[in-house]
Amino acid sequence: MTIEKIKLLRKELHRYPELSGQETETARRIKKFIEKHHNTKIIENIGGNGLAVIYEFSNNGPTIVIRCELDALPIEEVNSFEHCSLNSGISHKCGHDGHMAIVAGLVFWLKKQDFKKGKVALLFQPAEETGTGAPDVLSDYRFNELHPDYIFALHNIPSQPLHSIITINGDFSSTVQSVAIHLQGKESHSAEPEHGVNPALCIAELIQKFEKLNNNDPTKEDFRLCVPIYSSMGVKSYGISAGFGEIHYTLRTKSIEKMERLKQNVESLLIDVCPKHKLPHTTSWFDYFPAVVNDGFCNQVIKETAKNSNFDIIKKSMAFKFGEDFGWFSEKYKGAMFGIGAGIESPALHQANYDFPDEIIETGMTMFKGIIERILTH
Repeated sequence: MTIEKIKLLRKELHRYPELSGQETETARRIKKFIEKHHNTKIIENIGGNGLAVIYEFSNNGPTIVIRCELDALPIEEVNSFEHCSLNSGISHKCGHDGHMAIVAGLVFWLKKQDFKKGKVALLFQPAEETGTGAPDVLSDYRFNELHPDYIFALHNIPSQPLHSIITINGDFSSTVQSVAIHLQGKESHSAEPEHGVNPALCIAELIQKFEKLNNNDPTKEDFRLCVPIYSSMGVKSYGISAGFGEIHYTLRTKSIEKMERLKQNVESLLIDVCPKHKLPHTTSWFDYFPAVVNDGFCNQVIKETAKNSNFDIIKKSMAFKFGEDFGWFSEKYKGAMFGIGAGIESPALHQANYDFPDEIIETGMTMFKGIIERILTH
């Protein structure tokens, strides 16, 4: 059966995960799967390791892009099932293997269609987890030459009922930005710390001050979340008082504008604290994810498709706290993202024991088929 072939692809992709920007074998496996089942136009190396699979029904009418993600995470898998990751320290703990399987599975349906207008592009996007994949795709002239009119994506959502469709008006996800703060002190003998500048107290004060910036209540307009990700200082040589250090944070807000204000708060905090400890500092900002903003028309298409397919619809009133680089696409094109419930008992995203539920592959395919049909036949 077709669905069994798609599930086997999902498990194959799960066994051989690759990190952001390194998805060469993942893209090769997708390309091989599609070519085996249908000979259609494929654009390779789009935005890096990405693929765009093109179905042209007519030169007239809208172009619909259905997007998924290629990359995995630097997490050691603790599961012991047969399709467990074979790449040490890397695993699909966000469900991108399932998202790819859903989108690749659409080829079985698309090759049988005879729409009178429009074009469909299946986009397998690299480097979502670092926020660099979408802007790289957008800067690739071959993607721009597709002239997308609409772009859609999904994400599986643990702790929600299987097969439920989660919709949000307006912002679907948060704006996310990461920062590395480097502190340059001065080493000294650990018997004479007064002759050096140790960053320990500065780091401790910064951590406390960062915590005071937080309002971890997503129902509030001034929701903002500063999470410590990594820190280090000195070397493991016990006669040396540390002379340098660094701390990394990820920041989350409800909008791009609120993120700019939070970044200003962080810079003011550093200007206040670091000189007090005689520590020059530098900051590096990276891994930026603008909020996904759902277009009204596209979101309505999602809701109508879910209703016509008899899926339970969960209307969420506020954006998810996670970041999604699909936000880069929603800044430029009319688009929308929806969630699919991955099960009440499913481990959370980015946890070492998470696994994408195969049961919702058909749900995702049904949704994308309905979205495409609704736009290309109305």
